[in-house]
Amino acid sequence: MLDIIIPFIVLILVVVFIHEYGHYYFARKYGVGVTDFSIGFGKEIFGWNDKSGTRWKICWIPLGGYVKFFGDRNVFSQADHEKILNKYSKKDQEKLFVIKPLYQRALIVAAGPLANFLLAVVIFFFIYTFIGKDFTPAVINEVQKDSPAMSAGLKNNDIIVSIDGNKVKSIMDVSKFIALSTDDFINFTISRSDQQLIFKVKPNMVESEDNLGNKVNKRMVGIKIGAYNNQINHKKLGPAKALYHSINEVYFVSISSLKYIGSMLKGSGDSSQLGGPIRIAKITGQVAEIGIIPFLSIMAYISISLGLINLFPIPLLDGGHLMFYGFEKILGKPLSQKTQEGFFRIGMFLLLSLMFFTTFNDLKDLGLF
Repeated sequence: MLDIIIPFIVLILVVVFIHEYGHYYFARKYGVGVTDFSIGFGKEIFGWNDKSGTRWKICWIPLGGYVKFFGDRNVFSQADHEKILNKYSKKDQEKLFVIKPLYQRALIVAAGPLANFLLAVVIFFFIYTFIGKDFTPAVINEVQKDSPAMSAGLKNNDIIVSIDGNKVKSIMDVSKFIALSTDDFINFTISRSDQQLIFKVKPNMVESEDNLGNKVNKRMVGIKIGAYNNQINHKKLGPAKALYHSINEVYFVSISSLKYIGSMLKGSGDSSQLGGPIRIAKITGQVAEIGIIPFLSIMAYISISLGLINLFPIPLLDGGHLMFYGFEKILGKPLSQKTQEGFFRIGMFLLLSLMFFTTFNDLKDLGLF
């Protein structure tokens, strides 16, 4: 059990700390007072106060964190500026978050998700620079009989150039692009006898096991992939190329995640693959047993997910606050407390529904349902 819990806690501590530090850094940069910097929720395990008066603490429930600004009594504090100002001296008013210019408040809020994206870029940059990245061209070694690939016209020795418009730069890309595809048909661009051909393949949804032994529903087309001319091309990248590929990976994962969420909302995506803390903990523990590099990779992908989710325009999330600032910019004033309360109720319902759904999937994955 500890081999699952410890890696999960380490991952959460790092990813959440980076997220909250993004908020903290820009808050301090713009002169906002920070009273609490917490990793986790609930009762404090231990903590300390720094010279500026911020309480840094770790709490018992390691499923998130928060930064509390000076003068923020509740989530509606931005709606009652006058009441807040009357409670503080002019010196203390300078530390209030709610009186800062709109662009500063927006940047402080957006800095958390942006810090998560930056963490992912740094991790990928480290891996590509010191470990390397695979650039082995993908060739089809076998087309299984009566498979979707055979029906579509794919053949042995076809070189896969791109999938759904995404250039295949490595044999590792093939399974990734197939798994992340959301349309009924997958477009394969193939190089055959010096000609580029396009084939539309309708994948089958098959219950299978991933590389860690977990049961998953996978889109299968019925091909086996190998290295072109049996030559593996794995190389370390220079700083410029490593940075480019790192940013590109973060962008690709973000866009693919949004497409996947969109497909679920339309009813065509597989919602059973959505997991919560239990599944994340399980996968993190399994990956950590393989080695530090796979563990860092999963940390990067979780960091991207955390940043992306927090940008959703749902009240209680960073994206919800940014949405409110958008209304404030248009209307010339913050939304009323009553209006905010209505939005926050909706946000609470959506988040609780998501938590219930992902927890159900986690328990189902464990065989309890």
